[in-house]
Amino acid sequence: MDGLVVSIVSHGHAQHVAGLLRQLADCCGASVSRVVLTLNIPEPDLLLAPPPGGWPFALQLVRNAAPLGFGANHNRALAGAPERFVCVLNPDVQLLPGEGDAMAALCRAAAGAGAGIAYPVQVDAAGVEQDSRRELTTPLSLLRRRLLRGKPRRCDWVNAACVVLPTAVWHAVAGFDERFFMYCEDVDLSLRVQLRGWRLVPAPVRIVHAGQCASSRQWLHFKWHVQSLWRLWRSPGYAQARRQLRQLGHIVP
Repeated sequence: MDGLVVSIVSHGHAQHVAGLLRQLADCCGASVSRVVLTLNIPEPDLLLAPPPGGWPFALQLVRNAAPLGFGANHNRALAGAPERFVCVLNPDVQLLPGEGDAMAALCRAAAGAGAGIAYPVQVDAAGVEQDSRRELTTPLSLLRRRLLRGKPRRCDWVNAACVVLPTAVWHAVAGFDERFFMYCEDVDLSLRVQLRGWRLVPAPVRIVHAGQCASSRQWLHFKWHVQSLWRLWRSPGYAQARRQLRQLGHIVP
């Protein structure tokens, strides 16, 4: 089956989701065949009224009995997807009308030979590019980015606020590793996809990502971030990726 299935998880983001669904309908109705919207916590869905003429895609609403982690929610939403491509999309993403059909552009990039993950250019509300493409996360790279504002030297992994994968790739790597409750699951996914021989492929399209790092503002998120980093640094995939980068001549502290 051709087409694209989009997974969106709302954790009290009803207003953001309502706007995003309208943007998907207006800009990407021809490329999106199905949207799975997971309500991770109870919230009203009164703002999800369809536009005149209805949604141009099938809209599937899932209500969780108890909150799940980022990866678990998307894994369940995309399990057994028959579409050719799958998309993980944050509720705080905004599509830009002047960019055309962003999802079609991402699917074209994901359809290229050897493509594993297609990703857009992420910008903030002012149009400034964000650091959504980063080098392998190490203690020193975190220090360079946080304190020294250093620019990444490579693209080893991409932020999963908006990514499209061929469904065959998604199933081959079994989606996200659910042991990462929140944070670093996109680093792990990017590394595992590349270790299987696929590439991270940029798409010539921009999206606005309004998200901010909650781990710098909330103790619980900071705790989850530290736990995920510890799990990542101890994982076999991380060790293998680090060895490969060094064999290619890259300096990986």
